[in-house]
Amino acid sequence: MNEISVQPRPRLPEWLRIKLPTTGGYLATRTLLDDLKLHTVCESAKCPNQFECWSKGTATFMIAGDHCTRACKFCAVSTAKPLALEVDEPARVAEATRRMKLKHVVITAVARDDLADGGADHFRQTIEAVREANPGIVIEVLVPDFLDKDECIDSVLAARPEIYNHNLETVRRLTPSIRHRATYDRSLSVLRKVKERRGDSIYTKSGVMLGLGETEVELYTAMEDLRQVGCDILTLGQYLQPTRNHLPVVEFVSPARFNDYGKVAETMGFLHVASGPMVRSSYHADEFDLFRDLRENKKKV
Repeated sequence: MNEISVQPRPRLPEWLRIKLPTTGGYLATRTLLDDLKLHTVCESAKCPNQFECWSKGTATFMIAGDHCTRACKFCAVSTAKPLALEVDEPARVAEATRRMKLKHVVITAVARDDLADGGADHFRQTIEAVREANPGIVIEVLVPDFLDKDECIDSVLAARPEIYNHNLETVRRLTPSIRHRATYDRSLSVLRKVKERRGDSIYTKSGVMLGLGETEVELYTAMEDLRQVGCDILTLGQYLQPTRNHLPVVEFVSPARFNDYGKVAETMGFLHVASGPMVRSSYHADEFDLFRDLRENKKKV
């Protein structure tokens, strides 16, 4: 594996400079998460939107520990030998959603290639615990690829999440140099299998980072590939280098171009598109406004 050359990080453009909210909600969320001993991707992945989301009383829960078995060159989550799964973690996540009075929750996890099922059953248990504690909540899972194992995908689907999110992350050409162990076609296969199994009773979602050196043609091709496997929801956001040991930013994409890309995605048939420099997979996830359809679809299955 080639080492990443450490270079000074470029100055952020004005549209990426964050103005921190001044509400007291941040401390309340911080206290709750500490009390329940929960991990969030907001912290572990150094998300630039952490302060805003926590101030509004939302967070993306990261289950199965905070040590990942993969070493993707864009991601700030620690790569290390994972610890054993915590059997009470599903109940603690469920309690957090109840206390926070969430109507939409995003649950993600590190890649657990050390486990036979990649942590899929832990996802199932967490979804079921959340739904029992918080009936009516919309549950979105942001899952690893589970090495495209059918039994793992089926285990998560058995708990009937409303939204199944798995990120493509980047274009085909850049995937080998950016994503550790993951492949472009495997990610597409995962999303295709979800649609084949659940059809219109579930929404599939994926995200692509911009600014890593992709071309416009490559981005449009990736978007078309996602639509070919039935992906319903798309997020497009600016890649930001979390530390000097991660991949450098090749380009800061302007808000105007993000807006143009979003419009193109809508013409391709995505049901919902979030496209902007600060957009992340779970940022403002509850703005997806087809909850009525979600509930109607659940009645059909």
